[in-house]
Amino acid sequence: MIVVLAVVLTVLLSTTALLALARIYRGPSLLDRVIAADLLLATMLGAVGAEAAVNRHATTLPVLVVLSLLGFVGSVALVRFAAREES
Repeated sequence: MIVVLAVVLTVLLSTTALLALARIYRGPSLLDRVIAADLLLATMLGAVGAEAAVNRHATTLPVLVVLSLLGFVGSVALVRFAAREES
């Protein structure tokens, strides 16, 4: 059952990552690319969390915390940059 769940998660997360990469490549504006990059980071967080859940270990918890903080700070910084650019 765990193997089937891992395969389904891998397919879903890979599809999400590919769609986010396509949006980053084709995004018409900077904000579209920022949102797609945030989605890609959230997908990576989900993948690391799923790997930890499937293998039943908590050694990747610091990685999850650091990636979350980087995503938050990066998104806030880019949105503030974009807001300044418009005004």
